[in-house]
Amino acid sequence: MGSLVLVHKIMLYLWFVAWICLGLCSAYNENNCTSNEIGLGTRYSCKSTQDSCETFVVYRANKNFNTISSVSKLFNKSSDEVLLKNNLVSSSLSLVLRQGKEVLIPVNCTCSGTYYQTSLSYRVLDNTTFSEVACGVFEGLLSRLTLAEENLSQGNEPEAGSELHVPLMCVCPDSENSTWSKKVKYLVTYPLIAEDDPDKVSQKFQISPGEFCAVNNLNSKSTVYPNTVVLVPLEDGPIRILDLPDSPSPPPGFLPTNPVNKSQQYIKPSHLYIAGCVIGFLLLITLLASGFYIKRLRKIEVVHSFSPTNSLTLWSPTRSSQISTQTGKSNTTWCLSPDLLVGIKYYLLNYTIEELQKGTKNFSQENNISSEGDFVYKGRVNDVEVMVKRMRLEDTRKVIDLHSKINHINIVNLLGVCYGESNDSWSYLVFELPKNGCLRDCLSDRCNPLNWYKRTQIAFDIATCLYYLHCCSFPSYAHMNVSSRNIFITADCRGKLADVGRALAASATLSKSNNGVEIPKGLVAPEFLSHGSVSEKVDIFAFGVVLLELISGRENFDGKAMKDSLGFLLGEASEGGCFEGLWSFMDPNLKDYSLPEALCLSFLAKDCVADDPLHRPSMDDIMKVLAKMV
Repeated sequence: MGSLVLVHKIMLYLWFVAWICLGLCSAYNENNCTSNEIGLGTRYSCKSTQDSCETFVVYRANKNFNTISSVSKLFNKSSDEVLLKNNLVSSSLSLVLRQGKEVLIPVNCTCSGTYYQTSLSYRVLDNTTFSEVACGVFEGLLSRLTLAEENLSQGNEPEAGSELHVPLMCVCPDSENSTWSKKVKYLVTYPLIAEDDPDKVSQKFQISPGEFCAVNNLNSKSTVYPNTVVLVPLEDGPIRILDLPDSPSPPPGFLPTNPVNKSQQYIKPSHLYIAGCVIGFLLLITLLASGFYIKRLRKIEVVHSFSPTNSLTLWSPTRSSQISTQTGKSNTTWCLSPDLLVGIKYYLLNYTIEELQKGTKNFSQENNISSEGDFVYKGRVNDVEVMVKRMRLEDTRKVIDLHSKINHINIVNLLGVCYGESNDSWSYLVFELPKNGCLRDCLSDRCNPLNWYKRTQIAFDIATCLYYLHCCSFPSYAHMNVSSRNIFITADCRGKLADVGRALAASATLSKSNNGVEIPKGLVAPEFLSHGSVSEKVDIFAFGVVLLELISGRENFDGKAMKDSLGFLLGEASEGGCFEGLWSFMDPNLKDYSLPEALCLSFLAKDCVADDPLHRPSMDDIMKVLAKMV
C-alpha cells in the first residue's frame, strides 16, 4: 500500500514539473508558427473519419500573391468561387489587391487520421525552408513543425522542385460541445498579425467577444499573439470581413503603417505651423545630440589615456576611407561614416602592436587563455582588462562587420583592432574580458562555486543572446561555437557570449553545407558532423550541452556519456527512480537548489540535445521555460 502511495505522489510530482516546463495549453496555441513546441491548438483533433464540413480560412494578399487569380491558384480553388465568397465581381480577377487585404478562401475540412485538415500540395520553386513555406507562403495556417512532420522524406529542408503535402488547420463545429453556440455553422481559421486582439477580430466578423473567447477557450483577460491561429465562429449566411477604419491590416512580416486620407485636398495653415514647430524641435534635439556626441568622444580620449600613437576609429561597413583630424592634445585618427547614426552607434579603438605586446607580456604562453589551440591572450592595456585574439586580415574584417550589425548586452564587446602591416600579416582584435573569466573555470572552482540562482540566470542570459542572434538580427545568425569556454561571467555573475565572429548567416544557402566553416570543438550536433549543416539548431544542441554542465558541473561530455547521464529521465535509473538519478547527476558543489527547477532544466537539456534537429525546441521555447526561473 505504501509503495502505491509513493508511486502516486511521484506521478503527481512529475505532472507538476511538466506543467511548469510546458505550461497548460488550451485550444488556442500561444506558440508561434516557427515553434517546435506541440500544444493542443497546434492541430485540431477529430473523432471520426466521417467528419467533414465546408468552412473557410483567411489569407492576406502579399507581394507574391496579390490577385484573386494567384491566391485562388495557391489554394487550388476556382477563381469564380473565391470571387463569389468575397462579394467581388469578375472584373476584380486580375485587380492587384492592397497588401494585407484579407481574402476568404472556401475549403473542405475533413478528418484525416486524428486531425482535421484541408490538404493541399505545393511545389517548391527554389531551395527554401519549412518555416518559409508554412509561415511565409501560407502565413501560419499551419505550423512549421506540422509541415516538417508531414514531409519527412524531404530531409531537414525542402529542395527546389520537390512537392510538399500541406495540411492546413481547420475544424468542424461540434454540436455536442456546450461551449459552442448551437447556431454556429462555420469555424473560420484566422491567422493573427501584429495588433490583432479578440475585440478587433470580433469587430471584423461582427460577433461578440464572448463567442470568440468561448470557441478558443480564452477568457476576457487572455492575451493572443502574432503568428498564431484562432477560430472565428460564424452563423449561416453571407460572410463579410469588415475593414476597420483605424487599424488597416498590415502585410505579413511588416510593421503596421498609418492610414492616409486620400480625400484630403489641402493642408490647413495651422497644420503647417505645427509641422514647423515639430521640425524646429527635431533640429534642436539633433544639435544637442551632436554636442553630447562630441563630448562623449573627448571623454573616451581621457579615460583611455591615449598616447600619440593611439587612435580612435569609428568604423562603418559602408566606408573604409579615413579622415584625419588633429587636436591640441593628441594625434587622433577618425573614420567617420557618411551615416552619422552608424558612427554614433559603433566605434573602435585603434591599438598599436607595441601596446598589445606590452599588455600581454609579449603574447606569452602564461597569458594564453584558449584551451583549443587558438591564439587568444588575456592582458591589461591602458588599465583595461582585455582579450586579444590573433587572426588573418580578411577574418578580422568579417568579425568587425558582424559586430557593427549586432548590439546586445550579453555579447562580449569588441573594443578595438590592431591591423597588420600588410594583407598577409596578422591582425589582432581586442575584446573586453569579464572579471570572473569563462564559465568552465567558474564551474570548476570548488572554493567559490556558482549557486543555483546564478546558474539559471546565466542560462537565461545566454538564451536571450542566442534568441537575439536567431530571431532579432537581420539576417539571422548562428553562433556555431557555443560552449562553456566561450561564455564569460561578469563581476555580478551575468553571462556574456564570446567568439561571435564565428557566426554565420543561417540562410537556406548555408544550411546545405558548411562552406568551409571550421568544425566547433567539443560535442557537436550530429547533423553538422554528417552534413555540415549550419543552422540555429546547431546552437540549440550546444546550448543543451551547456545546460548539462550547469546542472552537473561536469566537462567533456561525449555522445555516449551524455545519453548515459540522462538515462534517469527515460526511466532507466536504478532502484531510487527518477529523483535518485537526478540527485546523483547534480553538481556536488551545489548545496541548495530547487528540485523542480533542476528536473525541469534536465528535461529541457534532454530535448535540446536530441539527435533529430526537428525535435529540438526553438530559442523562443527555451526562453519561455527559463523565464519562469529567473
